[in-house]
Amino acid sequence: KVYALGQYIAMSADKARRVIDQIRGRSYEETLMILELMPYRACYPLLKLVYSAAANASYNLGSKETDLVISKAEVNEGISLKKLKPRARGRSYPIKRP
Repeated sequence: KVYALGQYIAMSADKARRVIDQIRGRSYEETLMILELMPYRACYPLLKLVYSAAANASYNLGSKETDLVISKAEVNEGISLKKLKPRARGRSYPIKRP
C-alpha cells in the first residue's frame, strides 16, 4: 500500500472530485491515459500525484508500474483564501476563494 498526498492545491473540491471519480479503481496506465485526455484543469495536479505515487511504489516496494491500481482516491475541502472586496460608502464584502 503506497500513497501520495497533495496539499494546498488552489482548486474547488467539487471540480477535483469530478476527475477523481473517473480514475478511482482503475489501473495505473489507464489512469494516465484518462488524465492526459480529460479537458479539466484538475487533471494536471492529479497527474503529478499519480506519478509521485508510482515513483513511491517503485522506490519503496520495488513493484512494477504495470501492476499498480488506484484503490483509494479522495478530495477534501482545504483552506479558503479570504479577501475583501471594496463596495460603496466605505463598506467591504468578504470574498472566499477556494
